Amino acid sequence: MALGRALLGVMVVFAVALAAVTVWGNIERANAGPGSSGGSSSEAEAPSAPPVRVTTTPAAGATDVAPAQPASVHVADGRLTDIALVGPDGAAVAGRPTPDGWTSTVTLAYAATYTWKGVVLDGNGAAQPLTGSFTTVTPQNKVGANLNIADGASVGIAAPIIVQFDGTVADKAAAQRALSVQTSVPTTGSWGWLPDTEQGSRVHWRPEGYWKPGTQVTVAANLQGVDVGGGSWGAENVSSHFTIGRAQIVKADVNSFHMTVVDGAGKTLMDVPASYGLGSDPNRNTTNGVHVVMSKQQTVLMSNPAYGYNNVPEHWAVRISNNGEFIHANPLSEGAQGSENVTHGCVNLSTQDAENYFNTALFGDPVEVTGSPVPMPRTDIYDWSLTWPEWQKLSALPV
Repeated sequence: MALGRALLGVMVVFAVALAAVTVWGNIERANAGPGSSGGSSSEAEAPSAPPVRVTTTPAAGATDVAPAQPASVHVADGRLTDIALVGPDGAAVAGRPTPDGWTSTVTLAYAATYTWKGVVLDGNGAAQPLTGSFTTVTPQNKVGANLNIADGASVGIAAPIIVQFDGTVADKAAAQRALSVQTSVPTTGSWGWLPDTEQGSRVHWRPEGYWKPGTQVTVAANLQGVDVGGGSWGAENVSSHFTIGRAQIVKADVNSFHMTVVDGAGKTLMDVPASYGLGSDPNRNTTNGVHVVMSKQQTVLMSNPAYGYNNVPEHWAVRISNNGEFIHANPLSEGAQGSENVTHGCVNLSTQDAENYFNTALFGDPVEVTGSPVPMPRTDIYDWSLTWPEWQKLSALPV
């Protein structure tokens, strides 16, 4: 009987031990998870971060890079710290962060090497240096540009913006993309390329209709670093900020023998006797079309050898074309002013009337000549002699 109780005790102990082993084994298997060999979670290695990927534009080692092209760096599966693009003088290039890296915000210099500096961190915080460099182009030739309207100027309502290049622009579309006009009030306008001259290429910007008085205008030609074709590159950036002044329009009907000046509302400011070009001689006609006040001088020496005069001083002269047409004083024609056209193409006024008008004239004022059988030649500022659709066709880019 005692032996039976002893055997029963051994069996109970064995059963308890077996149950404990079974439970512990189940716990290990539960912790191991699918596919595990049974090791504990404390022994599992942390997952490694994906390799960081860095892309620079231009590519490392690139040469003949256009300086106007932004330089940028993009990082995937990582991030940048202490980023800098350093020029040959050791100075950092201005730039800004992007969602995945950094980009420059200024035009680079010609014939210069730029080097990337900084640190790239991967997802685990491991660091590697940002390296690489590139070199910008060395131009065969540089083409400069000038703006016709000075910074701070006030101009008339027909003033065109003129960009005059000091050389030929072969890729006019590329050059035009570097030009911009911003206005304080919405203004529809377009660039138009006029024929190249000995001085170089030229492009004008005019609004669809006359400017609205008081408009603030900023024009920029950001040509530095721009490939303008034919081995030439833009020399530098130029800009100007100016104001559209009061509205003043000259109404010059050659058959009226008068010259009238009106404001923007059509109110008459001046109405004076005038003599225009001799109608019987096409070479002496005042030409028909919308002229633009180009400049003014108190005294101008005028010559026309074909008609027998050279360096004749004329006073209170307002130039309205480079074809020899002025509004100016001429005491010798006062007897014809108001009744007959006798001039060599200019608009003749009395000395007092010419001085009064001279004192009001601004560059860009329109002078609307009508009634003449001879059209205004397409030289200099003939922008307003074209219809709006005709003008838009002179753009190098789609409008």
